Amino acid sequence: MESKGGFSGRLGFVLAAAGSAVGVGNIWRFPYLAARDGGGLFIIVYLILVLTFGFTLLTTDIAIGRKTQQSSIRAYQTVRKGWGFLGFFTFLVPVFIMTYYGVIGGWISKYIVTYVVSSGEQAAGDTFFTDFITAQYAPIIFALIFVFFTALIVFRGVEKGIEKVSKFIMPILLVMIVFISIFSLTLHHEDASGTVRTGLQGLAVYLIPNVKGMTAQGFMQVLLDAMGQLFFSLSVSMGIMITYGSYVKKDVNLGHSVGMIEVFDTVVALLAGLMIIPAVYVFSGLEGMAGGPGLIFISLPKVFVSMGAAGKWFGLIFFIMVAFAALTSCVSVLETIVANCMEIFKSSRGKTTVILSVIYAAASLLICLGYNKLYFELTLPNGATAQLLDVMDYISNNVMMPAIAFLACILIGWIVTPKWVIDEMELTGDVFRRKKLYYIMVRFVMPVMMAALFLQSTGILGKIMG
Repeated sequence: MESKGGFSGRLGFVLAAAGSAVGVGNIWRFPYLAARDGGGLFIIVYLILVLTFGFTLLTTDIAIGRKTQQSSIRAYQTVRKGWGFLGFFTFLVPVFIMTYYGVIGGWISKYIVTYVVSSGEQAAGDTFFTDFITAQYAPIIFALIFVFFTALIVFRGVEKGIEKVSKFIMPILLVMIVFISIFSLTLHHEDASGTVRTGLQGLAVYLIPNVKGMTAQGFMQVLLDAMGQLFFSLSVSMGIMITYGSYVKKDVNLGHSVGMIEVFDTVVALLAGLMIIPAVYVFSGLEGMAGGPGLIFISLPKVFVSMGAAGKWFGLIFFIMVAFAALTSCVSVLETIVANCMEIFKSSRGKTTVILSVIYAAASLLICLGYNKLYFELTLPNGATAQLLDVMDYISNNVMMPAIAFLACILIGWIVTPKWVIDEMELTGDVFRRKKLYYIMVRFVMPVMMAALFLQSTGILGKIMG
């Protein structure tokens, strides 16, 4: 069997892992959750959770990967006989995610083309996004193009493909985010009523905690939203960090690496809110903040048009940046599946990548058809109305990931004991500074919270309390 390859060193690993973590979840999901969940209140809760829950999940996944030298589907069986089922469930998460990630990448690509060939006014139309995703051929073509570029990077391997692209894209992505964030704070606009709103006022809306009308149940929802965001942001409990961990050399200080990934991912998430929320506030007021998931595809193009001539370039740069983030995340998802299948079928990287890419091109086609030929509406257990893409997202993120995190904490916290992970973290002779925190979190706190998150996400908790 062909060797999986590995990262050349800590920098390559950190940038690749950060590239996986810094995805559409940071740039799309974090800002609208912050806008909905009390601005600074959500940020404070999220930061606390990153330093506790996120740290625990990230440490566990990476340590399992490096210690077992296995991709996710076999790693848990190596950790403890009889736990291979958890590896299988973990393998299924990226399988579900890959079906729609290329589709979302295709949506982003469509906006890039629109801003290249026009002033951007077309993208700001009330029905532009809906007309595009429900079209018969266009969304399929854009999705297939995005899947092709993803496959090309994975085909080239770990060091020459994933690491090389991550080292190129991630610094550019960070510079673009910082640039747009600063520019967003300089904006000002006077609406028809004569009210002037500035980017700095939008910054206050974003950073100052808003607890007006907050109830105990409302705070619990903020907590659960922030917890759910961790899965999106850090790429944990989906096999990606286990797979990437298996590529890390034994002389790399994992404690420092985990800390760098946490910082990189959190800074990008905070900057994403900084560049989006003040801009939306300036041109659309508090009402514009209610854009929800449609914030970047529907609300922001209207903001760009309101900026005048500069809006075309602002919009183009923004969507190129989002495309970079989506690409690095999509690469990590496909790489996880490829690495697992290489181990299962003893096949080469090239052959495995080509076969899986064809399969996921077909899956992307089906997801696209879910908005026209295969359209349906299904009420999920949590009360949300879903189409085909939403169903795949719900199964992977709301059901499987909390369940996997819960079981992983039981395995590490109570069966093999936290020492199993701690020893790997200190393999290089460096002190694992957050050793006590990790022990308490993985053994006592995490199982309870992950069980609660699973019950909340599936609607079971609401029925029990109701």
